[in-house]
Amino acid sequence: MPLSESMLARLAYQHQTIAELTKGFSEDQLKKRVHPDKWSIFENISHLCAYQPLFLKRIRLMIETDTPVFERYVAESDEHFYECLKLSVPGAISKIDKERDIIIEKLKSLNGIQLNRSGRHPTYGLFNITTWTDFFLLHEAHHLWAILQLIFSIS
Repeated sequence: MPLSESMLARLAYQHQTIAELTKGFSEDQLKKRVHPDKWSIFENISHLCAYQPLFLKRIRLMIETDTPVFERYVAESDEHFYECLKLSVPGAISKIDKERDIIIEKLKSLNGIQLNRSGRHPTYGLFNITTWTDFFLLHEAHHLWAILQLIFSIS
């Protein structure tokens, strides 16, 4: 069974919300921590930028390996997260756009048997690729909500 139209639409368009929300704000505004103990808007964007290649890697592992077990993702332990922090805001958004195209093509290429392959999350348990994709999208939506809340604070 292929991915649902809803999931494909969210994969294609949800990430574009980042550019829509941040349009008109300076790099300094987006990189400033509104709350010292919480990520800035840009740190949220960098996290989403760093997480996409990891998601794709996990999909590949689920296809190639029987029920791989994944560690909980912690951005502060990910070198790629720190590399994304070195990008400009437009650079990070562009990277997200390009990598999203790769994710979409990979997921569209999978058949029903492949989409049903599973991996184990340390907190949430066993997910097949379809459920993992929903988890990925909902995780992204959570960060979009965080970005919107921070925008209210800098507006």
